[in-house]
Amino acid sequence: MRYVIIGNSAAAVGAIEAIRQYDPENPITVVADEPWHVYSRPLISYLLGGMIDESQMAYRPRDFYARHRVETMLGVQVVRVNPAEQTLTLAGGGTVSYDRLLIATGGRPFVPSVPGVSLKGVFTFIRWEDVRGLEQAIERYGARTALVVGGGLIGLKTAEALIARSLRVTIVELADRILSTTFDRTASKLAETLLRRAGVEIRLGLTVSEIIGREGRVDHAVLQDGERVECDLVVLAIGVRPNVDLIPPDSGIQINRGILVDQHMQTTVPNVYAAGDCAEAYDMLLGVNRPIAIWPNAYRQGYIAGCNMAGVLREYAGGFPMNSVEVHGVPTISVGITDPPDRDSYEVLERYDRERPIYKRLVLRDNRLVGVICIGDVDRAGIYTGLIRDRVDVTPFKDHLLTGKFGLISLPREYRKHLVVGEGIEV
Repeated sequence: MRYVIIGNSAAAVGAIEAIRQYDPENPITVVADEPWHVYSRPLISYLLGGMIDESQMAYRPRDFYARHRVETMLGVQVVRVNPAEQTLTLAGGGTVSYDRLLIATGGRPFVPSVPGVSLKGVFTFIRWEDVRGLEQAIERYGARTALVVGGGLIGLKTAEALIARSLRVTIVELADRILSTTFDRTASKLAETLLRRAGVEIRLGLTVSEIIGREGRVDHAVLQDGERVECDLVVLAIGVRPNVDLIPPDSGIQINRGILVDQHMQTTVPNVYAAGDCAEAYDMLLGVNRPIAIWPNAYRQGYIAGCNMAGVLREYAGGFPMNSVEVHGVPTISVGITDPPDRDSYEVLERYDRERPIYKRLVLRDNRLVGVICIGDVDRAGIYTGLIRDRVDVTPFKDHLLTGKFGLISLPREYRKHLVVGEGIEV
């Protein structure tokens, strides 16, 4: 039995740890196009902003592969999966054979077809190499202004990091508000106000029509309405798509937006599994399979895949979106369904203290919490998330959910026991 994993991030780590829990002997090979030891991708904005250094990026200790007896092929790209032969074709020639395969290739940034995107000074921002490229542009070329294309989570994390590097930032967003897929309108407006206080220029309902260079480097950009935006850097933060380019149409592996998997994280081809941002796994709130590109889901999916690859039957119960970003020093968290389109089927509870500022929005369906936004006060976000995950009927304590005294003690005793256990702990 030979296990092969394509990719080297959270899903791969989960799979390795699960396989070794149940199969300590058979070989595991990891093939990944990045040359780095496994690192925490959510930290790249903190690395660029100077809040952490490279020594803090590792997701597992340096001896992780050795302790788990994993052969690594880092800096090696897989260009094709061949399920009929149970092999992988590598860039530059060569193949790797497998008995059980996990595809954990993550996502790839969306790059629009805009004139000038190939100029020096144009970046995406999802990998460590993007950080290094931006650092070089800032330090070596003296970049002082940046245009961030996209006002979603990646865009805001990029903007925060660039602000920390003392750059003047402009955000351009095609939607009529920032964070439109994770926030409701009130939360989006609050985040916009905080960004403007930090000196960020925001252009809504627009995108870039052309990036203009001088001597091969970015000089400025032109927006759809003709406005000229001076910038030394352009960061494309429009979004991420599942990375499925290595799967040929005749492979038998079904792809919608991402790789379709069942509750065991197996694809439509036997012995081939997928996990993480490249996979369409079960969304427990919407009741459909779809990509949810967040770190905790990727690890859990990888772990479930690893168990099943090792012959131990485990089912993925499903996930839901969970995101956090700091906006001008104010923490924010969004979980689940935060802005339901059908208000007749949902109940919304809100509290907004404009002076502090603190905003909380809870979305319920059938007296069960399905979505949360917390801005400014995120202390109870973990409790709210647990209530969503465990589908708890909040009827007995619904009136307390937004009060300052709400906490573990507000929950039913039996549920508290489920959450908090240990010698000497009174629940």
